[in-house]
Amino acid sequence: MSGLVVDTSVWIDFFSGFEVPALEEALATGTVVLPPVVIAELISGAQEAEARDLLRDLLLDLEVHPTPVDHWVRVGELRRMLLSKGISISTPDAHVAQCALDRDAGLLGRDKVFRDVARHFPLRLVPFRRTLSP
Repeated sequence: MSGLVVDTSVWIDFFSGFEVPALEEALATGTVVLPPVVIAELISGAQEAEARDLLRDLLLDLEVHPTPVDHWVRVGELRRMLLSKGISISTPDAHVAQCALDRDAGLLGRDKVFRDVARHFPLRLVPFRRTLSP
């Protein structure tokens, strides 16, 4: 398994009109992987019904990372191990990171906590770059 796991903040930038080359390339090649919590976060932030419908249509075309019980056990273990090193991580961020770890996929996110995770686990961070579309 591999692909590109994309965090919510990157999607928000993308939908706000920023060019995000790594995300655009992964969309073009069909290698985007969605953590389920990212779907929920994106849908909850779409205030208009039309925007939610368009978003749902896009998301239905993308691969969703499976999250059986053992995935959630690993999410909890990741949080526990990071906390033992003095790093606090939310369950949603730990879930996103664990999705990337489970797949040996790149993670595209701009939150500092992912850099903290990568210092202690083999999380492959994809450099985040964005530019405002003309």
